[in-house]
Amino acid sequence: MKKYTYDDLRNLFIEFFKNKSHYVMSSFPLVPKDDDSLLLINAGMAPLKKFFTRAATPPSNRVTTCQKCIRTGDIDSVGKTARHCTFFEMFGNFSFGDYFKKDAIAYAWEFLTKVIEIPTDRLYISVYNEDDEAFDIWKKEIGIEEDRIFKIGKGDNFWEIGVGPCGPCSEIFYSFLDEKIDSKEKFLEFQDRGELFEIWNLVFTQFNKNENGVYETLKYKNIDTGMGLERLAIVTQGVKNVFETDLLKCLVDKVKSIANPSCKEDQLDYSSKVIADHSRSIAFLICDGVIPSNEGRGYVLRRLMRRSIRHAKLIGINKKFLNDIVSKVIDEYKNSYPELIERKEYISNIVDVEEDNFSKTLNNGMDILLNNYVKELENKNENVLSGSKAFKLYDTYGFPIELTEEILKERNITVDIDGFEAEMKSQQKKARDSRKTDNYLGNDLGVLNSTENYETEFVGYERLEIKSKIMDIIVDNSFSDEIMYKTKGFLISERTPFYPEMGGQIGDIGIIKSQNGTAKVISTQKNMQGQIYHVVEVLEGTIKKNDEILLIVDEPRRKSICRNHTATHLLQSALRSVLGNHVKQSGSYLDDKKLRFDFTHFKALTHDEIKRVEDMVNEYIYKQINVKTELMDIISAKEKGATCLFDEKYEDEVRVLSVDDFSMELCGGTHVTNTGFIGSFIITSESSVSSGVRRIEATTGSNVFDIVKSNRNILNQISSEVKVSSIGEIVNKVKSLVSDIKNKNSEILNLVSVISNAKLKEMDNIVENCKEKNGIKVVVNIFNDVDVNGLRDACANIRDKVECGVFMLATVINGKASVVCMANKKAIELGVDCGKLLKETLKLAGGSGGGRKEMAQGSATDIEKLKNAFNQLYEII
Repeated sequence: MKKYTYDDLRNLFIEFFKNKSHYVMSSFPLVPKDDDSLLLINAGMAPLKKFFTRAATPPSNRVTTCQKCIRTGDIDSVGKTARHCTFFEMFGNFSFGDYFKKDAIAYAWEFLTKVIEIPTDRLYISVYNEDDEAFDIWKKEIGIEEDRIFKIGKGDNFWEIGVGPCGPCSEIFYSFLDEKIDSKEKFLEFQDRGELFEIWNLVFTQFNKNENGVYETLKYKNIDTGMGLERLAIVTQGVKNVFETDLLKCLVDKVKSIANPSCKEDQLDYSSKVIADHSRSIAFLICDGVIPSNEGRGYVLRRLMRRSIRHAKLIGINKKFLNDIVSKVIDEYKNSYPELIERKEYISNIVDVEEDNFSKTLNNGMDILLNNYVKELENKNENVLSGSKAFKLYDTYGFPIELTEEILKERNITVDIDGFEAEMKSQQKKARDSRKTDNYLGNDLGVLNSTENYETEFVGYERLEIKSKIMDIIVDNSFSDEIMYKTKGFLISERTPFYPEMGGQIGDIGIIKSQNGTAKVISTQKNMQGQIYHVVEVLEGTIKKNDEILLIVDEPRRKSICRNHTATHLLQSALRSVLGNHVKQSGSYLDDKKLRFDFTHFKALTHDEIKRVEDMVNEYIYKQINVKTELMDIISAKEKGATCLFDEKYEDEVRVLSVDDFSMELCGGTHVTNTGFIGSFIITSESSVSSGVRRIEATTGSNVFDIVKSNRNILNQISSEVKVSSIGEIVNKVKSLVSDIKNKNSEILNLVSVISNAKLKEMDNIVENCKEKNGIKVVVNIFNDVDVNGLRDACANIRDKVECGVFMLATVINGKASVVCMANKKAIELGVDCGKLLKETLKLAGGSGGGRKEMAQGSATDIEKLKNAFNQLYEII
């Protein structure tokens, strides 16, 4: 058997099925589109669900893909087992009502034995124990010996999820053993031992399971197959571990080359594999637009990155390193995924920011975890870390809970996960649910997504008022022949000028009229099949299916939306001009009132940068440039330099919108025909969305005039309050007032200091009359209305005058006590720890605080309890 690289195998698979009349689809992004049930694409068929459910029409009834996938369910096994990875590529060939078992089995066998030339005596087959058809095809038509085909039960060889399409499957296994497997018991045993492993799963979707659990034969039977590229590489390269295959081995070697060579071999091997695997996931996730954050997809990415950084420290890598490994990933995958090269700078910037952020807190967090929490548990002879402490590590130091669990597991300590989750819910006020439930493969099979496969034509680029015919009416999630007065429902027409909500642009509203009724369009959306539907409420009469209707878009609102949308394009180009080409869109929203644009950048914009961006956008508005729209193929659009979204998968023909040489983007939205129609543009806010992502909010047209009027009113009110005759005098007046306030504050502080010093003169008497325990002077006192800084200075002064002592002083201001605790060197040598001492004392008073051995600070509000706590300090020491 010839050895094949990852690139070889990709090319061979795709070319093979292309020659079998399959339409080749490039890998979909890792971020699912129109599927809230999935956090990330985790299987080859996942992005094709809508074709299996007939919610959309596939580009061909025969399709093949090499799909990038992410699975983190077994993240703890990565590097420990021979085959677990978080990132993998899944080969697949799919039939939507075309060929079935006979061809699917024949294609798989031909590819493995004729193209790849795997020896047939290394291959074994499993089939569902009731699927005699598949068994006979393998035996009679392919010619496999009966004792190499094993009938397995429903648990392993029948694919179903709840109700909906399902069916038996047949798996192809590769054996590393020289001996023949001659019994079902050995077949299962060698799988468990890893000597026999599955390389290809063929799913025959031939039934529909209804709500009563009855399996009905499907009219259109489908084929869904999946084969892991990494697993196939193991076979063809003659190795037993995925990290010994060509691509992953070079990543592991790269990690080892920068690790400390003196670290333990076992640790070096394990951590290098973890980093090599995770770096692939990191590169592809960021490339597809995922940003590190504390929830959803961003949390998956952050966890992978922080886990990699932690493993790097375990093998002596104490400098920034992750970009070196990610850069190697990009280099290895660039031929198959050229978008990695296109977005290399962006990926690098995100990695840099996250590595910097985590490195700042990792050491502090590790110190808290190991030197405080773990030691405390060991002293108490306990082995469960409280949920509140685990949450503090997560919330304050950015430790993913899984990382805390992993570190503690090495010390036989567990985490109170229930307590952690309670803290999380308390902070968030409500549980965040990143996914919605479903009844089949993540698709919501509501009536809206089960209409006939007809197309709805959008004509709203050219016209805002047209006549058309009603195709479907849906009321209360059921098809209906009519919508009556004061009833809400969904209406689908043959043609529509109403733009559906997508691409960040809000959907149109307006009016629909028939001969017998009038309806208000509340919103316009698209269903899974790509059909445009109108959310309506009938205002007069009744509207019926097959009625001829007049559809009228709210024109003033649409024009405002167009202004904001074209301005968003100008804004992105201006940001790239002012800040650099690393700026990429990571989200947007626009309606008739405002626009919101999220973009990649790594620090807040300065006032000057905001002004330059704003001025540049207005410059192109005032130039009154025609906005050009062209239809072209995606390759030509990219060659011309059109900006594309990271996580978008485009059709073969795309719409390109350009403003002179300044802006060129792929966009299906609605726009002005000339930049002059935008009127004017103003940025209303700039803020942070997450690490490495900023947000600008802005508006255009008459909305700008509204803001100017509002601001002028505010300035007039200020003028009146500060008693100036014109707006132009406000700045000088405010400067004068600020100066006066500073001077008065200085006078107040001087008076406070005089009063405080007078009160603190009592300190000598307090020290002279203090108690002493084990050679340590214990000085405590509560003052009223003493400046905190003065209290701290007084505490430091008496500390330096006393040979061995601990000093705890408090000042009560407006009913709240600020507490300072200090100890000198000799007292510390005798075991005094101010941090622990203050914490224990304030605990008695319902307060809180902490610090170091030599100095700590805190506060309390129950003054009576504080007095009692101070009285007990002598006993606590």
